[in-house]
Order: sequence, then C-alpha cells, then structure tokens
Amino acid sequence: MMKSQKTRTQWLIAVGCLLFAAINCLPAAYGLLSAETAEQKTRLVNKDGWREAEAGYRYEFPQDHASHEDYAVEWWYYTGNIETKEGRRFGYQLTFFRIGVVREPLNTSRWALRNLYMAHFAISDIEQKEFHSFERINRAGIGWAGAESSSYRVWNEDWEARLDGRDHLLRARGGDYELDLRLALQKPEVIHGENGISQKGSAAGNASHYYSLTRLQTRGQIKVGGQSFEVTGLSWMDHEFGTSFLEEEQTGWDWFSIQLDDGRDLMMFQIRRRDGSIDPRSSGTLIDTDGRAVHIPFSDFALASSDVWRSAESGASYPINWTIDLPRYDLRLSVKAAFDDQELRTTESTGVTYWEGSVKVDGTAGDKKIAGRGYLEMTGYSGQNMGAILH
Repeated sequence: MMKSQKTRTQWLIAVGCLLFAAINCLPAAYGLLSAETAEQKTRLVNKDGWREAEAGYRYEFPQDHASHEDYAVEWWYYTGNIETKEGRRFGYQLTFFRIGVVREPLNTSRWALRNLYMAHFAISDIEQKEFHSFERINRAGIGWAGAESSSYRVWNEDWEARLDGRDHLLRARGGDYELDLRLALQKPEVIHGENGISQKGSAAGNASHYYSLTRLQTRGQIKVGGQSFEVTGLSWMDHEFGTSFLEEEQTGWDWFSIQLDDGRDLMMFQIRRRDGSIDPRSSGTLIDTDGRAVHIPFSDFALASSDVWRSAESGASYPINWTIDLPRYDLRLSVKAAFDDQELRTTESTGVTYWEGSVKVDGTAGDKKIAGRGYLEMTGYSGQNMGAILH
C-alpha cells in the first residue's frame, strides 16, 4: 500500500473511532431535544441539528429504503442462509453504515466531511465451520462511498446494495470471497415497535425508525476460497435510522431474525443493562404467513441462554444456545449457532467486536414440531459499549 493510502486509512479509522465513542455517549453528547421551527414543530432535533426518531412517523416504500440524511445514524443490514443444489450450506452478512459527522458543513466543497460510511461483509461456511469477514471505511462526497436519498442505492467502493424493480441486488468482494445475489420480496415491509418507532431508551428520541423485509427469496452466486457456487435460500433485510439509541447504563443487545418452516418470521431483541437486568424496552415482532405483524412487548416473551463459547482472539464469551418462549402464541424455540466462531473483529472500520452468525432453529408450535433458520447478533460482550453498532 502506498504511503498516501496508509495515511488516508489511518485518518478514516481515527475519525471513525471518535464518532463511535461519541455515539456511545449520545445522551450527553447531544443534549436536550428542541423543536426545529414553528412550521416543523413535530420534528425533534438535537443541539447539532440532527433529527430524532419520534412517534407518528409515516413510512413510504420504496422511498424509505433510501438514505435519510436528516438523521445522524443509519444502516442497511442483510443476512441470509443459502445453499447449493447439493445441500452445502452458507450464511452471509452484508451491512452498510452511514454516520453523520456534521449536519451542515460550513464548507460547501464536496471535500467537506458530512458523512462517514462503513461496511461489513462476512460468509459463514457451515460445512467447514469457517468464518471469513471483511470491512471497509470511507468518506462520502468524492465517490468512495455513499447512499442515495432519491432512490435506493448504498455503496462502499465496489460493494453495493440497490433496487432493480422490487428486487434487491447485493454485491461484495473480499479476497477470494464474493457475493452476487438477487433478493425477491415475498412479504410486505414490516414496521417494528409501536406508532412508527422502536424505543431503545427512556428518553424521548432514544429510538429508531426500524423496519424489515423478513422473507426475501434469494438466488445467485458466491465465491468461497476462490471456488464458485450457485446458491438459493432466504434472506432478511433490516433498515434503521435515527440519532440516539443506547443509553449509558445499557451495554449491548442480543438480536434474532428467524424464518420458520411454517412460513412465519420472528424478530426479537433484548437490551442488557450494566446491573445484569434486561431493559423493559426489549421487544419483538411476529409475522404470519401473509405478512401481518404483531408487536411483542417485553412482558410477552422470555429469553434464556446457555453453552458459552469463548473467543481466543478477543477474550469475549458469547452464549451460543438460546431458548425463546412466547407463551401467548404457544411457541417455544431452541436457537443454536451453526458453529461457534462467527465473531467479527472490525479494527479497521467501526473498531468494535461482535458476534453475528447463522443459527438453526427447532422447537414446538402448539403440539407440532417446528424448525427454521436465522441469524443472531450479540454485541457488548467484548467489554465495549456497542451503542454505535446496535441492530
């Protein structure tokens, strides 16, 4: 790598670390909320001018797939379980992050730093029990990375996600590992939380606008260790945007996306607190075969974990087996990691370590056995507050 490239990478990493440190302390950094103007009095903004997520937001699709430049934090999150005709299984993750640096730079040049973009790409080779991950960090404004606000396309160098009609196209490459997939919508968009927001903290604005595409029929090609495979399967897409999320006493979360073989889908998350308790704003969404969604409050579910795996690289210990109980819906699920080591250590982009990987699901729905596949994300186990990357 040339010296100028090293300098650019080091600068971007330094900026990224400062931003993530700031986001982890958002309540203190951003201060009290204020009304934007008399004409926009329903919009809450922080002292730096970034808009806060608030109840009553009305989603419009496909427009809301695009970037929301008024908010400080935004990500587009794809995960999926795919396989070859012969039954060889893989999991994948492709995530794009936008972090707002300055709401309205005084310098109007395209070189002015307004947004920073990071991306993570990973493939889980389930048969070989091997995990391969890659990362990128770039600034916006000069073509290295960006997200369009008038239509849906987000990219970081040659990694991208975009719409082609109603299908989502994904492309990414890292060394001998590549992803080139087409995702077709099988259910309508699902809005999580209540009244347009997913509340994460006690204060107004400590929330996100959060929706998912919970069942995307997937086909395309992947390359693993230089070997190409034609694959099909199911994917899941999350999109969240807001400005402040986790509060100081919240340390991280455990998030599940599950696609059951009876056609139902489930999103569930719990937020962990420093005192060992679970925040009551933890919640979930159960989606039926027709796409109708039901909000699941904290009082209606129970999560329990077991079988901890310890990373030799980071020293973090992750619970890799979970039980999800939804007694109101007569649903009990056992969620197990497809294999243990699916840890991302993103020292060159977000600077945080977390576990994100493919899981297999078994359980009962009433008196019937049920199975499925999904993804599990666990943040904050490495001793870092994961507010900057929470999903």
